[in-house]
Amino acid sequence: MLKAYKFRLYPTKLQQEYFLKTFGCVRFVYNKMLEERIRMYEESKLNPNAKQKLPTPAKYKPEFPFLKEVDSLSLANAQMDLNKAYDNFFRDKSVGFPKFKSKHSDRASYTTNNQNGSVRIENNRVKLPKIGFVKFKQHRSFQGIIKSVTVSMTKTGIFFISILVIQDEEKWIPAKSKIGIDLGLEHFAIMTNDEMISEKIDNPRFIRKSEEKIKKSQRALSRKKIGSRNREKAKVILAKKHEKIANQRRDFLHKLSKRIVDENQVIVVETLRSKNLMKNHKVAKSIGDVSWYEFIRQLTYKCKFYGRTLIKADQWYSSTQICSSCGVKGEKKQLDVREWTCTCGAHHDRDINASINLLMLAD
Repeated sequence: MLKAYKFRLYPTKLQQEYFLKTFGCVRFVYNKMLEERIRMYEESKLNPNAKQKLPTPAKYKPEFPFLKEVDSLSLANAQMDLNKAYDNFFRDKSVGFPKFKSKHSDRASYTTNNQNGSVRIENNRVKLPKIGFVKFKQHRSFQGIIKSVTVSMTKTGIFFISILVIQDEEKWIPAKSKIGIDLGLEHFAIMTNDEMISEKIDNPRFIRKSEEKIKKSQRALSRKKIGSRNREKAKVILAKKHEKIANQRRDFLHKLSKRIVDENQVIVVETLRSKNLMKNHKVAKSIGDVSWYEFIRQLTYKCKFYGRTLIKADQWYSSTQICSSCGVKGEKKQLDVREWTCTCGAHHDRDINASINLLMLAD
């Protein structure tokens, strides 16, 4: 089993310069290879991955000697990323054609592999190819063989390392409970377990709570002269505020998803198409803030790690419209209808009723 562990890096000034140089070289090589492959694609309209003569990082080193100064495996991984992007495009055109990487909008990162101990951990330091030992904060230990590492930098200049480890399947105490989870905006999640105990998890609304601070920073940025030092400082201030919101949301989602996986063996959750729902501009910001997709993603891989069963209800399953007492499907209810009474006489809380119907899919 492969599992990744993410830690904070504390590089020196020279090490920071090396990381920045590697980010740039990886981006440069990726764009160069993509440029050449686009030309090949326009000539044949076939997947260039199927051709024999494909551009490689080594091809550009004589012309651009600065590429020799960084880890060659980071450039090789850029080529693998491009191959994967092309294969995904020809497998499913809806994913889109590979795009050029931007210094300002794309994530600054590079990946290198562990070859014969070229990556190892000693005394709160991690050894990386070409650069040596870098100080990092290992807040939790792990067992296994290091396969690869990815070094990344946030918009605020903070460095992280993600260590991919090959390890045995985790031994986990099995849980017997089942739970149905209805997702919403008023409450982030409404959960009902097999003892018919329901719980409503409040929606933290991180963006809404910080909206005024964000607007203030955005207005300050817009007043700065383009290309000035003050504008760069204002960009960092704004990025820090967005980064804080992202960290708060990630922390909330990790804690909730881990708790659910710890306590339940079978988890049923509704399937929501956020992209379609966000076409309604009245709730688009709230849907983006609530991050249902990331929550489901975390539940998916944590269930796989710990041997749980995750059931994703069909997106057309009418969990809200069906009476959980008699099973009769009523008429479609508007979003402002939070409670309703079935023809059988049962009175329902809209969200709790939906979570009970989802729970029934676990049987």
